[in-house]
Amino acid sequence: MSEGEGKGAGTSGGPVPLWTIAYAYLKIAMESFGGGLSAWTRKVVVEERGWLSDEEFLSAMTLCRLLPGPNQINFAVYLGTRMRGWRGAAAAIVGLVAVPLGLVLAAGSLYFRYHHLPAMTDALNGMAAVATGLTLSMGFKLVGPFFKRPAALALVAASFLATIVYKWPLVLVLCVFGILGILLARFRDPDPESAPRQGVP
Repeated sequence: MSEGEGKGAGTSGGPVPLWTIAYAYLKIAMESFGGGLSAWTRKVVVEERGWLSDEEFLSAMTLCRLLPGPNQINFAVYLGTRMRGWRGAAAAIVGLVAVPLGLVLAAGSLYFRYHHLPAMTDALNGMAAVATGLTLSMGFKLVGPFFKRPAALALVAASFLATIVYKWPLVLVLCVFGILGILLARFRDPDPESAPRQGVP
């Protein structure tokens, strides 16, 4: 077993089966109709499977956004490699793209044949609205812990304004506020909740 294959633990304490990784990503792909892939990824990977914490998820997603290529493909490779090495990465990619690829080809054929129908436009707009809501819900869940840390919350607000209002490029936002976030995490006082209690080793 390679070094990367020992980092993911299944319910029995052993490595996560490859089919479990593939199925998890198939579920992500099939539930994210209309978009919202990041929100569904977090729901499955963090909330349902517990493979990553919120902090690990955010760090990995940020790294994947910095790399060339689709963010979710990069994240699937990252998570699969972390869980089971290159085999896990392959399983994640297959689960993410194999079945959806066939569905997209079929749906594309139907769309180009019936896209002039008002019902088709309404259906696509409805799925886009749902995807937007899922993405917003993920954002609210992730920002919740920062309300206990005013400085971190200020970084969240500043990066939001820089992206939405001032139209900064993503790379610039990540470089500026990422460095500030690293410095903040490095030098801030430890959380009271993480500090050891008296009498507890």
